[in-house]
Amino acid sequence: MRPFLRALAPALGPVLGPVLCAVPAVLVLLLAAFGPQGAAASGPQGAAASGPQGAAASGPGGWRLVWADEFTGPAHRRPDAARWVYDRGGEPQWGNHEWQYYTDRPVNVSLDGQGNLAITARHERLPGMRCASGPCDITSGRITTKGRFARTYGRFEARIKVPGGKGTWPAFWMMGADIDRVRWPGNGEIDVMEVLGREPGTAHGSVHGPGYAAQGVERHTDLGRGRSLADGFHVYCVDWERGRITWYLDGRPYGSVRADRLGRGRKWVSDHPHYLLLNLAVGGDWPGPPDRTTRFPARLLVDYVRVYAPA
Repeated sequence: MRPFLRALAPALGPVLGPVLCAVPAVLVLLLAAFGPQGAAASGPQGAAASGPQGAAASGPGGWRLVWADEFTGPAHRRPDAARWVYDRGGEPQWGNHEWQYYTDRPVNVSLDGQGNLAITARHERLPGMRCASGPCDITSGRITTKGRFARTYGRFEARIKVPGGKGTWPAFWMMGADIDRVRWPGNGEIDVMEVLGREPGTAHGSVHGPGYAAQGVERHTDLGRGRSLADGFHVYCVDWERGRITWYLDGRPYGSVRADRLGRGRKWVSDHPHYLLLNLAVGGDWPGPPDRTTRFPARLLVDYVRVYAPA
């Protein structure tokens, strides 16, 4: 955020937030017309990341669009391999005693033909599935931009419809791109959005690092009046600048965290490139298990993911 806006943010946040996080439809047309190109940002190994052609195009509130996926294409097509790679398998590698087994099958991760990415959790057991937690009878999907795109600072947002049902745990988040040489949580983690199926009206944002690993420093907001985030699409967004992260839901800021206010014993590790992740977990320590009321297949729908830099 520009210095003069940072100074005004406490007063103008409720006014500017909806304007800055709302994205003009013209950007969708630009992306569809021009497609990706390299050199928008550097990946963790110095590889050029995919970004929109003419990356100087204006974004909301003076931001500049540097990377995006609008998930246009026919139903059952895999997500763009130039942008996304798959994580596969089950626990113990995820570290939360989750139940799902991630695959790269289109029935778990593919476009829906209506402009969305669908990540689908299914109640099924496949040959070769091995899980350290749960009954090992749920498949799902997890995709990342690791090795494709990573960035330090900017605006990161996605328009998402989460599934309902106890035990579901959709997330849009970021991991420090140095994870192959710096173990978590030393590499850093920024969670743009997490929603627990048992609390469908609450959006969670958090940051993790040394001294605040499992718990994290969390901010959350509730829709209130018995409303559910699973009832429609919502825009989840973070503004990330040096030493500060601010979370938004539908353009309204609901919390921030600052490096100089973490507290004793906590180390800020969020000032280097991070890559993006989208996944639908099921079960685990935080969301708890699904029950007989949880309906499968459960689908996480993502309309778009967009990343901006200051103009």
